[in-house]
Amino acid sequence: MIRLLIADDHQLIRQALRRAAEEAGLVVVSEATDGDEAVRVARTCRPDVVLMDLTLPTLDGVEATRRIRRACPEARVVVLTMHDDEARRARALAAGAAAFLTKDCTMQEVIETVRLVAAGEVVLSAEIAGRMLAEVASPLGEPAGADGPDPLSGREREILQLVADGRSTTEIARHLFISAKTVKNHLASIYAKLEARDRTQAVLTGVRRGIIHLG
Repeated sequence: MIRLLIADDHQLIRQALRRAAEEAGLVVVSEATDGDEAVRVARTCRPDVVLMDLTLPTLDGVEATRRIRRACPEARVVVLTMHDDEARRARALAAGAAAFLTKDCTMQEVIETVRLVAAGEVVLSAEIAGRMLAEVASPLGEPAGADGPDPLSGREREILQLVADGRSTTEIARHLFISAKTVKNHLASIYAKLEARDRTQAVLTGVRRGIIHLG
């Protein structure tokens, strides 16, 4: 059972999200109308997933995401916002968001994304990774691979490339004819070798070092 916190300052949006979530069998543990409240409630309720607007009063959604991830690392954050620009995407994902959606998406897409991130996935498209890579690209124009030799095994490179292509853990396991647990073990090794916190950082590091590429 997925426990959900909805953080949005518009009542109608909160009501619509609550209704869709409950109809889909999710449990809405609480709602928050500003960033400070979202952080406080997350610490108390310990949700599995937080649906986070970015333009919240008192504390914006990016900083609220950062504080929630620090205080409740088990909570996954799905950003749901009206604003779709690369700077906001990069900041939100760098703060620890597991997914970034705009409010022109369908309720079904919101629910599916919540379920994916609750299962441990990061909803990372090649487009988002590319935009984030542009944000952190070296101003000196260093060539890919400038950070040293590739530390990954052949299988790890293959899995990281599939992650960059937007594949989920289940899809990677099916594609490579291995178990999802084996994929997760490889991902843990990849994170350690690349000193990455999550899939987003691993993909960015892999692209920057020339280990993988974005399609």
